Amino acid sequence: MKNKGSIFENPGFISLLASLISILCGLLIGVILLLAFNAPFAGQGLVNLLTAGISTPAKFAKVLYQAAPLILTGLSVGFAFKTGLFNIGASGQYTVGAAAALICGIVFKMPWFVCLIAAMIAGAVWGFFPGLFKSIFNVNEVITAIMFNWIGLFAVNVTLANIPSVLANYYGASNADRTAALAASNPSAIIPKAGLDQLLGSNYMNISIFIAIIVAIIIYIILNKTIFGYELKACGASPSASVYAGINAKRNIILSMVIAGALAGIGGGIYYLAGTGQYTIEKSLLAMGFNGIPVALLASSNPIGTIFSALFISYIQVGGEAMQPEFAVETIDIIISAIIYLSAFSLLMKTLLSKFLSRKGIGGGENANAEPAPLPDTENTAKEVTEE
Repeated sequence: MKNKGSIFENPGFISLLASLISILCGLLIGVILLLAFNAPFAGQGLVNLLTAGISTPAKFAKVLYQAAPLILTGLSVGFAFKTGLFNIGASGQYTVGAAAALICGIVFKMPWFVCLIAAMIAGAVWGFFPGLFKSIFNVNEVITAIMFNWIGLFAVNVTLANIPSVLANYYGASNADRTAALAASNPSAIIPKAGLDQLLGSNYMNISIFIAIIVAIIIYIILNKTIFGYELKACGASPSASVYAGINAKRNIILSMVIAGALAGIGGGIYYLAGTGQYTIEKSLLAMGFNGIPVALLASSNPIGTIFSALFISYIQVGGEAMQPEFAVETIDIIISAIIYLSAFSLLMKTLLSKFLSRKGIGGGENANAEPAPLPDTENTAKEVTEE
């Protein structure tokens, strides 16, 4: 018979509760900032932040559009977390993936699914190097990944700038620092909309969100239902013990970063193959890769949880846009950043919740609230022995 505290012993429930508390803390800080920046409009600003994402079908379409690459960059970071690695290089992998997809689509006139495969391969290659240096030379993957973020950004910028047929001005547009619009250069490279754009009344809508969800489910199955996933998690939990058990830790470190890079690369491809955005040659790293970090933290690196955390972050970003003109863009960025930053404290909240529930005796283990087992009936046992 289950005890009353059994729900508090479920790690999934504790993770969910920790994430919700973190989100509420972030929203509370957001309210304080709204009052500080523009008190008369704070109430309306909060309403817009929390309701704009579902106020119209078109707004909801934008939430889904932005959530798709967020899911994939969150999966990239979370997958590496599960295997004991910190993939801070998702931004670089996302960038090279986007560039590979655009070059295949605009220059070589490939269909969208081939472009996505190219993005996946490019991201995987960019994830391979930090994994290789970590595995062979024991170089911290954070240092290598940060370096490859910048190498990837500048390599992409130089490459695109020196391919005239990939730029917008090649097709008659005035911009020489942007890639060409897919509608003009190669409509077959645009991810299919499957009538969803008409259903929700927005050109942002396509099947990207479903691709991202399918990938998340596949990653969940790999991590939790396969021997390969078990080996990866074992390496993350204890590299020394996994080697003792006969697991090839070096190979798994490389494969982990390759898969993480492939996921981020697909995210870059999905975003730019939607046909609504053009890559701009600039000197700053793309934020989408870094936003995958709070997505993964908020989801406790759970692939299924990543879907919902990405939707939440995309939702408040769309809500932030609706707060103008009462709040400046910079103010909105500060508020959203505070919410995302505090949301990423879910891992800390999870630890604190576990300790609190353990002290209260409702989450300290399977038998925290169970009745004590009865003492053995020594008297009857002695009688049975005597009779024999």
